[in-house]
Amino acid sequence: MGLPAVIKQSYIAHLLFAITFFTSGLVINFFQCILYLGLRPFSKYWYRKINYYLCYSFYCQLVFMAEWWSGTDVVIYIKKDDFDKYYGNEHGYLLMNHSYEIDWLMGWMFCERIRMLGNCKAYAKKSIQYVPTLGWAWKFAESIFLERSWEKDKEIIGDQIKELTDYPDTMWLLLYAEGTRFTQEKSKASQDFARQKGLPILKHHLTPRTRGFIASMPHLRGKVKAIYDIQLAFKPSESVKPTMKNLLLGRKVEAHMYINRIPLDSVPENDEAAAQWLHDIYLTKDKMAESFIQTGDFFATSGVPRVEPFKLPRRYWSLVNTLFWATAVLVPMLYYLVKLFLSGSTVYISIGVGIIILFFLMLHKVMGMSEISKSSSYGSAETKKAK
Repeated sequence: MGLPAVIKQSYIAHLLFAITFFTSGLVINFFQCILYLGLRPFSKYWYRKINYYLCYSFYCQLVFMAEWWSGTDVVIYIKKDDFDKYYGNEHGYLLMNHSYEIDWLMGWMFCERIRMLGNCKAYAKKSIQYVPTLGWAWKFAESIFLERSWEKDKEIIGDQIKELTDYPDTMWLLLYAEGTRFTQEKSKASQDFARQKGLPILKHHLTPRTRGFIASMPHLRGKVKAIYDIQLAFKPSESVKPTMKNLLLGRKVEAHMYINRIPLDSVPENDEAAAQWLHDIYLTKDKMAESFIQTGDFFATSGVPRVEPFKLPRRYWSLVNTLFWATAVLVPMLYYLVKLFLSGSTVYISIGVGIIILFFLMLHKVMGMSEISKSSSYGSAETKKAK
């Protein structure tokens, strides 16, 4: 094992990253709060313009961990004409499979490379908005937080989409229509539900929950031009598994991301037909997943027209941004920690140890939020209530 690998797997390096990430996050949250209270009531335009850069500065530290620290890359499958004409140039509504711990981060890597990262929004459960740093950043970024109560969520979706579609710059809104991350236990419950309702039986996805999708469509029409159907996969034969822990340890993975731009006008206006349209999309996604698992290729057996892959070059901004925050945070933080430990005072030393433990706990909390074993049970126990 070489020196770089030893450094990347050391607890000291992880501690330094945690101190940088969470401290910078709190600083960014502070400025977001000031702007939200002091600027947004007078100018949403300028609030959103400035907040774009604040969100970018925070999010891209995780992108740095993926693409610079671990060397992870993304292979893209997009029609070249569509990519040149549309990507990054229009509001989009994203449908993505939720199969891996880091699928969202691979999406962020792609968005960073097309200069969209600061305006990535998502549907998320309400409790996430109370999580310091990341959850607060999403709240100030006007992501859509759902209460899992349909009567309330229907109003929230409508009101929030109206806000997001007024964004001055290109905005992308992500929906995990499966409702939760795929596991074998949830898959079995989902398949039982699909049999009861006469819906397609999916092997590699959960039956999509159509209510949120249907509720969103009327508010998107005329303002959002396209749906971006995203299928993400990692080759199961790879020895390094796609987890946050492996990225933190500097272990490289390679994602394969197929994205198909679908004009939003192609979604039927009738609710029942729109629901069937979404089920058909997920049936195709399931065929692509099966093809990739069996052959390492999205197109070999799925029936989807082949699209030639390409890679986008890494930009240096996530590296520069992270180095800036590391310098701004670590120099004073380490100075005061050293003073605490050299003070000779039991109280001060205990405070220093407590600070270090706190940062480690926060790091493991964020890692735990992405672990499949700790993912939400929503969609399994509640599957029978899904529509």
